[in-house]
This record gives sequence, C-alpha cells and structure tokens, in this order.
Amino acid sequence: MGCRITDQLEDTDRYEMRYVEPGEEGRERLAKRGLTPQPEDEALDGTDIVILAVPDELIGPITDDVVPRVDDGTMVVLLDPAAAYAGVLHECEEVSYFLTHPCHPSFFTAETDMNDENPDWFGGQGRDPQDIVCALHQGPDEEYAKGEAIAQDMYGPVRNAHRVTTEQMALLEPALVETLLGTCLYVIRDGYERVVEMGVPEEAARQFLFGHLRIELGIVFEYTDFPFSEGAQQAIEEAKPKIFQPDWEDRVFELSSVQDSVEAIADPE
Repeated sequence: MGCRITDQLEDTDRYEMRYVEPGEEGRERLAKRGLTPQPEDEALDGTDIVILAVPDELIGPITDDVVPRVDDGTMVVLLDPAAAYAGVLHECEEVSYFLTHPCHPSFFTAETDMNDENPDWFGGQGRDPQDIVCALHQGPDEEYAKGEAIAQDMYGPVRNAHRVTTEQMALLEPALVETLLGTCLYVIRDGYERVVEMGVPEEAARQFLFGHLRIELGIVFEYTDFPFSEGAQQAIEEAKPKIFQPDWEDRVFELSSVQDSVEAIADPE
C-alpha cells in the first residue's frame, strides 16, 4: 500500500514527500523508484501530514512512538478504521486523526480486464476510477477538507468521496466486506472447487460462475429489473437457512461484535 501511495504522490507538486522504511524489502522497492528513505526524526521534523501505511497491529505502538514527536496541528492519516475504532491510537488532542479507505474500482464500472498482465485491482493507479470513504476521527471539523484532499490524491482518479464516521467505516470494514463478503466468497470458492472435483470442467465452472456472479449482482442490487426465475428464487429461499445461522446478521453487525473484531485486528499480540 505504501508503494501504491508513493507512486501516486511522489511527482505531485503539492507535496514535499519524505519516506520512512525500516524493512530491507521496502527499501529495495523505494530504490527501484529512485527514492531513498530518511531517518525517522528527520522525516518527522516540521511535517504537516503523516501517512501510516503499516499493518493494523502496528499502528498503536507506532502512534505511541511517532505522535509525541510531531508538531501540534499535524494530521495523522490511517488507511483503515480498525486501530481507531479499537481505541489504540496514542491519545493527543493536539493532532488530527484522519481515516480513509478506497472502495476499489466497482465490478460494474471498472474497465480492467481480469486477464490483463497488470490489472488495476485496487485502484489508485491512474486508470479505473473509484469512490473512497473518509472520516475525521479526531480534530477540528475544518481539517476534514485537508484530509479528503490528500485522500483524493492518494487514491485517484476518484469519483466520489463519502464522509462517514469511524464507526460507520468499521461497519463497512471489517464487518461488511471482510467478515461477511470475504467469508461468503471463500464459501463460493469452496463450492466451485467441489463441482470441479465432481467432474465439471474447471474452465466451464469458472466462466459459468463469474458470468452468473455479474448478472446476479445486477439482479440483487437492482441494477436491472430482470428478475430471478421462479425456480432460482425457490432455490435461494430454501438454501439460505441451510447455509446461514438465523442470527447471522446480529453476529456480524452487532457493534459489540465489530468492536471485538477490530480489537483482535489491532492487537500486536
């Protein structure tokens, strides 16, 4: 993620970029871009914005280390809501915490071909436009515009920036797209592998599944008024209680469940 943001911002005249990278692999990736990381104290000196492109479980300890060394009024940008919602950020009223996350190019609007040599899966590579979500977790409201502006540059081209709260972003991720969507997609892949094991040609199964994924998304989310057949609707209604527990929505979206999830994600242990 740090490299994708670097590629977006390194040639932008609006910013004087500084890079901190303790890992050897990360340093090699920067070197390939003709960039050299700076010592942490030197990079933090006089900075206006700090972007933490680091794993969730490291954000708490890193903010404990970094935030006491930045100037009052500095904005710290996080790329995920987990650490903020888990309450592990360093407590300091003199800094702003801004959260932003890409929606990624939509299945319905992305022009990327899945067979491209270098497909733009994540967005922010100057090709497929995407929406983003943003939240001002802490700081004066006028700071939101500054945070959204850098988020637009990090993830561009951006169509729409949606302002949400920290809690709402946590409901989106991890709850909606990781806990629910990611789990369901792994179950779907298990089903795909099962029919292949039962003798269906793999390419036939893959193309049949991906094609139906597109049209069924269109039906379920009402991009089209073309309905499921009566037989398909019956199969869906009969299968849902077999696959999902009756209280699955509470288990996934109950705020206490979301809190437990982000605390585990942000836990260094």
